[in-house]
Amino acid sequence: MIDFHDPVYILIFSAILAVVAFMYASVGHGGASGYLAMMALAGVPLMVMKPTALILNIFVAGISFVFFRQAKHFRWKLFYPFAITSIPAAFAGGMITINATLYKQILGVFLLIAILRILGVFGKTNSDQNEPVKTYLALLIGLAIGFFSGMIGIGGGIILSPVILLLRWGNMKEAAAVSALFIWVNSVSGALGFVLGGGEIPMEASFLIPAAVLGGTFGAIYGAKKFSNVTLKYILSIVLFIAFIKLMTV
Repeated sequence: MIDFHDPVYILIFSAILAVVAFMYASVGHGGASGYLAMMALAGVPLMVMKPTALILNIFVAGISFVFFRQAKHFRWKLFYPFAITSIPAAFAGGMITINATLYKQILGVFLLIAILRILGVFGKTNSDQNEPVKTYLALLIGLAIGFFSGMIGIGGGIILSPVILLLRWGNMKEAAAVSALFIWVNSVSGALGFVLGGGEIPMEASFLIPAAVLGGTFGAIYGAKKFSNVTLKYILSIVLFIAFIKLMTV
């Protein structure tokens, strides 16, 4: 288990976490699934994992959104239908505490989706010719993603991005920009639901925020400037796959 009283251990863990934040922020994500995988491998208690991942998500996703928006990749009309239903759903999900084994299994499924997303299984598109957004479908998708995101402590971007691409509602950069803000609002809502549901934000989170902010800032800049990050995505997919195997075989 990670020892938050050991400066050397914290330094090593923070350095790895900064790399994870960099990778995720470069594609418009907050990195919660990566942080959860790291904490699971390090033996961090369940009640510490969820709120810590949400707090780190708030910082990294917020930073990522700022840079992608500055690069003019954000589309409000693509964002708001998902947000309308996802925000209250994430709040409700954040108030729910589930069985530890079930938690790990659900997290494992989301990690597998993240791996497939990173490897490009869902396809890629750089076309500016988008299909019209179907509002009723976006509302339903936002509801489902928001609830499960709040319940397990992620922002939902690893699900939303491939959905946008599959439905051809936006290109890669637009999906990244929308996902970043989607993750931010859901993480804030989920954290509030967690606290009002009787949970407490652990002090351990404060030790990891600087590393997440540093990695997230450089990752957002990297992604917004359209630099290639194919190698980094493959490395991250390997890390997540190892965590997926561990979680699903516990």
